[in-house]
This record gives sequence, C-alpha cells and structure tokens, in this order.
Amino acid sequence: MTYSIAQAAERSGLSIDTLRYYERIGLVDPPARDSGGRRSYSDDDLAWLEFLTKLRTTGMPIRMMREYAQLRHKGLATAGRRKQLLHDHRTDVRQRIAELQACLAILDYKITNYAEIEAKMADQSLIQEVSA
Repeated sequence: MTYSIAQAAERSGLSIDTLRYYERIGLVDPPARDSGGRRSYSDDDLAWLEFLTKLRTTGMPIRMMREYAQLRHKGLATAGRRKQLLHDHRTDVRQRIAELQACLAILDYKITNYAEIEAKMADQSLIQEVSA
C-alpha cells in the first residue's frame, strides 16, 4: 500500500514539514514518487517513521538518530554499533524515568498533604457550625 505525504503525516503523527525535514537531513530516505511526481510512502516507510517517532519521544537527539539512520543504510555490518546506540539511549531513558518517578512521588506527597489540610479545614468548619 502507498500513502501520500498528507496520509503519511496523518498516520505517523508528524507534520508534513517534519516529514520533509527528516528527508532533507537524511533520517528518511526520499520516498518513491508517483506518476505526478508526488511523494509516495510505503508501509515500510511508515514503520521507520514510527520508530523514529519513538526515538524522538524518548528524547534521542536528532544527531544520534541521524547516526543510527546512516548506520542502517550500511547494512548488517553495523548491527553492533546500532545496538550500542540503542543500549546507551535506553540507559538514558531509564535514568529519566527514575527522575520522573522521584518527581511524581513528591507531587503525590504534596497532593495528599493538601487533601489532609482540606479535610481538617472541613472538619473545623463543621465543628464551628455545630458550636454556633
């Protein structure tokens, strides 16, 4: 199946400008062209875009993504280096997740604390109403 650039953008969640940018910087191979000269993306292209999107979502810098894409073009001989790039990035992602979990614990604590304060204030208001 093939997709226009608008369809590829919609399916990938990327903008048309981002697709063109990724093509320009070498993250995405120039897609095939239809008889009218318009870009025509394949299912394989969309799978690659989905992978790139995951890398971006996890915070991988564009320069690392470019290195990965260049290595991918060189074939299986680069599998070790590609694996190492992903391994290193996974370590970074796990560290960020741990930091976010620590931040989440603080937020949970503060929310619980404010809920307790509100409950105490509600109890005091009720006591004052009954006393009056």
